[in-house]
Amino acid sequence: MSKAFTREDDDAPEPPPLPSLRSLLPPGAKNYLTPAGARRLQVELDQLLQQRAPENKSPNHALDQRVLRLQQSLATAVITPAPPPPWEQVRFGATVTVRNAAGEESRYRIVGVDETDLDRDWVSWLSPIAKALLNARLGEKVRFKFPSGEEQLEIVAITFD
Repeated sequence: MSKAFTREDDDAPEPPPLPSLRSLLPPGAKNYLTPAGARRLQVELDQLLQQRAPENKSPNHALDQRVLRLQQSLATAVITPAPPPPWEQVRFGATVTVRNAAGEESRYRIVGVDETDLDRDWVSWLSPIAKALLNARLGEKVRFKFPSGEEQLEIVAITFD
């Protein structure tokens, strides 16, 4: 075929295929999300889809990959609402305040894998600290091994947002 009858786009190299996205979850684990986390992910997805609208023709593989990850996360999500009060046991979605032996308090919010934000002390329900706290009761003491050594943490408050 003559070059005159081909589109210039046909000569452009094929974009590299998007790598398959491995789940951040271990095999068989459920993709728990808080209701607020699911809403945040949906808002982010909607915004990214607007950026990827047909009028924006430039390829953006990072954007496409993030869209795919959000779509996969939302499609497999098990949205888990907060239990009704009184909140006396640590459950998924809880914000837990703990006190160590020195009297110092720390706060952790137990969230889904895709909601994790260490700057805000939001830890995945699969993280070691969350595993130590889950199902503990208000006033109970749990042991947790930090890099600096093992500590006993007392559950002093449990709230849900």
